[in-house]
Amino acid sequence: MSRCPTHVALRLLALLFLLPAAWSATFTMTNNCGYTVWPGLLSGAGTAPLSTTGFALAHGASATVDAPASWSGRMWARTLCTEDATGKFTCATGDCGSGGIQCNGGGAAPPATLVEFTLDGSGGLDFFDVSLVDGYNLPMLVVPQGGGGAAPSGNVSVSGGNSAKCMATGCLVDLNGACPADLRVMAASTGAAAAAAAGGAVACRSACEAFGSPQYCCSGAYGNPNTCRPSTYSQFFKNACPRAYSYAYDDSTSTFTCAAGTNYAITFCPSTTR
Repeated sequence: MSRCPTHVALRLLALLFLLPAAWSATFTMTNNCGYTVWPGLLSGAGTAPLSTTGFALAHGASATVDAPASWSGRMWARTLCTEDATGKFTCATGDCGSGGIQCNGGGAAPPATLVEFTLDGSGGLDFFDVSLVDGYNLPMLVVPQGGGGAAPSGNVSVSGGNSAKCMATGCLVDLNGACPADLRVMAASTGAAAAAAAGGAVACRSACEAFGSPQYCCSGAYGNPNTCRPSTYSQFFKNACPRAYSYAYDDSTSTFTCAAGTNYAITFCPSTTR
């Protein structure tokens, strides 16, 4: 029996709506920390929010979040979170100011380790980085997974760097205990699980946040790569985590690319022995 062209076109259109978004990515987040973390997710300007902007992730648990084509934004882990008698939800590090588990458009209060993505950007590439520009609160590893010609999942070394390749990046080192004293953030209660191993330190501030001077913030007369150079503070982060952003103009060794369509595994507190 013949079908009219309009009927066939409508059926094809319906099938297209059932297909996944072109070049979408799946982010799989795993918590290897010895305590619960609360991932936060913030979409970039002009980019629609993802299906969740915050949730709890228990020790050993994993969760997946799908992103549409051309999505951009950042993700991080909040730690030492509590809810008071009125139901207000706050976190000692990475708090997004929403008062709830969902961040609802709020970004991470520094210091916090960030992972930043721009999917299907220039040249059909995904761009991603792990940033310590806003400070650090826990180790993080990002590994491309299949899809757009990613590096093998076992290739998780993060020494050195090459911004032209699709490879793992992150910061595997626990920096809280080693953080310089004038950047260190101490726990309100040193009995907190996240702070125990670091002697009460829960985060490490950037020099910009700690001192606010233009030379550390790459602002004013220091607002370009010729005048804003690495400091002894940014070098502390860079020496420990060579592929992570350590200051605003640290692009050449800290931005990585994969073909659009790649998926990404994000691990909080990855094992430093692998």
